[in-house]
Amino acid sequence: MLIYSVKETIERENLIKHGDKILVALSGGPDSICLLDILVKLREEYSLTIYAAHLNHRIRGIDAQKDALYCSEVCEKDGVIFFLKSEDVPALAKEKGASIEDMARQVRYTMLFDIKQKLGIDKIAVAHNLDDQAETVLMKLLRGSGLQGLRGMDYVRDDGIIRPLLDIYKYDILQYCEENYLNPRIDKTNFEDEYTRNKIRLNLIPYLEKNYSSNIKQILSRTANIIREDYNFIENVAKENYELIKSYQDDNETVLDIELLKNIDKSIKRRVIRIAIISILKDLDNIETVHINDIIELMDKDNGKMINLPRGLKVYVNYGKLIFTLKEKVIEEKKYSYKINLNGYTRVDELNLTVISNIISKQECLRYPTTKYAKAFDYSKIQGDLVIRNRENGDKINAIGLKGKKKIKDILIDKKIPVEERYMYPIFSDDNGILWLFGYRIAEDYKIDENTDKVVRIQLKYDVNRRDIIEKFI
Repeated sequence: MLIYSVKETIERENLIKHGDKILVALSGGPDSICLLDILVKLREEYSLTIYAAHLNHRIRGIDAQKDALYCSEVCEKDGVIFFLKSEDVPALAKEKGASIEDMARQVRYTMLFDIKQKLGIDKIAVAHNLDDQAETVLMKLLRGSGLQGLRGMDYVRDDGIIRPLLDIYKYDILQYCEENYLNPRIDKTNFEDEYTRNKIRLNLIPYLEKNYSSNIKQILSRTANIIREDYNFIENVAKENYELIKSYQDDNETVLDIELLKNIDKSIKRRVIRIAIISILKDLDNIETVHINDIIELMDKDNGKMINLPRGLKVYVNYGKLIFTLKEKVIEEKKYSYKINLNGYTRVDELNLTVISNIISKQECLRYPTTKYAKAFDYSKIQGDLVIRNRENGDKINAIGLKGKKKIKDILIDKKIPVEERYMYPIFSDDNGILWLFGYRIAEDYKIDENTDKVVRIQLKYDVNRRDIIEKFI
């Protein structure tokens, strides 16, 4: 019996758990009516709470209203809580510039997930069958899909969609409906070859059955299952690589290391990029192979190069990083300048930084080591006020060990400091010049020598959250 075949699929694929709340997507056609009837018969065995929802898409006039009435009557007979939504899908499709088929699907799934969320429902059961799976694989193949498309439809999805009829032929569903006197509604548009899927169903598959293989549907379904297993394995490998290559991620931005990304297999590389896109957009709708190729080419472009992708996604190169974001990149370097208290503390809120300064003897200074966060200078060489500030145009430093002065801008570029983060590398200067660029070297003109008597020792104390960022570059 068909019900036992469905139960076998449920058990094998772990589609339903004891006590689940299940929402059936009910169109009124043979597939969904068969699905509802079987779940009602399994209700007691699995202790299920069953709901059903129907979308009156208003595509077929009075027939659409009759579909809704029929679904309501079936649910009342079976003791199933019924939800009905009416939406003028043709008008909405015209307004949005979408096909009626795609718009009906979007509205239907939005309705289903809204109900699922509000009622705390565990699963949404949809009635795709083996024939649908075969049609899907052929349609994807004709469109030039990769493994992701050729794997067909999943028995269960991460978002709670389940497909208990995916191993069942359409013929067996029709026979079940007839034997159980279910009298489902028949959508006449399914017999019109206006849509691609209908052309495959009505023309291509019958041709293949007649001229190549009578069990082509089963072959395509079996092929999809094999591809799905391979796809899932490769996806898991890609996710592992993504975690290694990802250097930063939040709700608005994902950053990948370009060098690491370049050095992985091309197949995994593409998947890592897709995962990064999903981390921002939540899905891959309207993202095509050409966009993935554009991103791969972008990795070899100069710093600052950017491409715009569908749905407002921006991807750009920034000092060895590939950045995915929906935000417009606005560079606003924070401005600050503070006179340093030479014997005490100076707070720089813009940097979450406290500067500790002391004037001590050269002999005493020898007891304190210099580090990347602490430097010492000849006090007698400082002219005027000692200031901590961000960089200014034309700033140069006569750094120890170098011949002549070097531009601060060039130093920060060489260190691959992103433009928007350069303000975080403060400059210490007096009236005559620059003593120290933090994260770099001190100046030759202010170093301690044999004539030094007194020393200004400067120590930086970053708040923990800012120090983590600084540590990436120094």
